[in-house]
Amino acid sequence: MGKPQLPKGMRSRSYRWVTATVGLVFVALAIAILFTADRQHRIGAFGAAFIVGGLGVDAVVSAARNRLSILARIGPLP
Repeated sequence: MGKPQLPKGMRSRSYRWVTATVGLVFVALAIAILFTADRQHRIGAFGAAFIVGGLGVDAVVSAARNRLSILARIGPLP
């Protein structure tokens, strides 16, 4: 399976900066989830932080490699 090609408008430097910024926001959100979790919901918080943080790291790495991130592949959500 080959590397997915970016649409023509997504190859710009500004798109990559926006993707990296959104990824960093998701990583910060994952850290905030971990710090605000109480003892009773700690396992759920770790799961949520893992998913949100993973999406953020993927967005940053995808911006650096100039490819589509998982967040971009799931498309515009309502």
